[in-house]
Amino acid sequence: MTATELGPVRLAILDLDSGFVRVLVKRADDLGWQYRRLEAAPRVEEFVAMRVNALVVDLAVLGENAWAFLDRLTEVLPSLGVVVVTGRSSVAQRVRGLRAGADDWVTKPAHPEEVLARVEAVVRRRKQASARVETGPLVAGELEIRADQFQAFARGNSVDLTRREFEVLQLLAQTEGKVLQREEIYQSVWGYAMAHGDRSVDVFVRKVRQKLEKASPDWNYIHTHFGVGYRFQPERAGGDDGALVSDPPEREVPAVDHGLPEEPAADELALLDDGLAAEPPQPGEHAATVR
Repeated sequence: MTATELGPVRLAILDLDSGFVRVLVKRADDLGWQYRRLEAAPRVEEFVAMRVNALVVDLAVLGENAWAFLDRLTEVLPSLGVVVVTGRSSVAQRVRGLRAGADDWVTKPAHPEEVLARVEAVVRRRKQASARVETGPLVAGELEIRADQFQAFARGNSVDLTRREFEVLQLLAQTEGKVLQREEIYQSVWGYAMAHGDRSVDVFVRKVRQKLEKASPDWNYIHTHFGVGYRFQPERAGGDDGALVSDPPEREVPAVDHGLPEEPAADELALLDDGLAAEPPQPGEHAATVR
């Protein structure tokens, strides 16, 4: 998708790092983007009126309300691209943010050019997803996949998918019968090239598969092609009407640090329940921390 096809980027920036914001705004202006600088979080309803399609946010600005704000924002505006750019964070913090609906997480100090490239990738994915909404719901087996609601339903009940999990499922379902390589999935869903050793695709596919098995136990939907990728094709579980052999169990693999692990380590799970533990900034890093 070219810059022209991408359409106007309407960016909101919620960050108090004046030097970083100044450079970010200058580059956004050079690209012809529309932008709004915010020094405090407006009410979520005000974001709707702003009609922005992307947000760069330092969660440290939001303090203890960071998670509630992020949850509410992505619930009300599921098509909004969210890139978190903040100081030093733990794996548990990044996991929580990405699961809450953030599309990307960048650690400061960060180069504004890279941040804008990630914003552009997020907006591109959102535009492609919006275009697919017009095709209507996709029905496969007992599943009904509704792009307009960012939800999948099985037997009339909603499958509890995060936004990123839904995007993985939607991509696979739209290419039913075709084997998608891990790199293809990552490029389409995350918006940029997959780093060597990144197992985030495996982690997300495993999560989606587990939820589908729970919601629709009589069907198998996602099949593994080991060493290659994944294929979506609904088949009745245990039936003999398909010519394919059931997939063997997958080997458990962790996601790399910038992706999502299957679950945070035990000592970090406490952070997910109790909030964010403050960590001392490293020399040269942004001093604010998310709490």
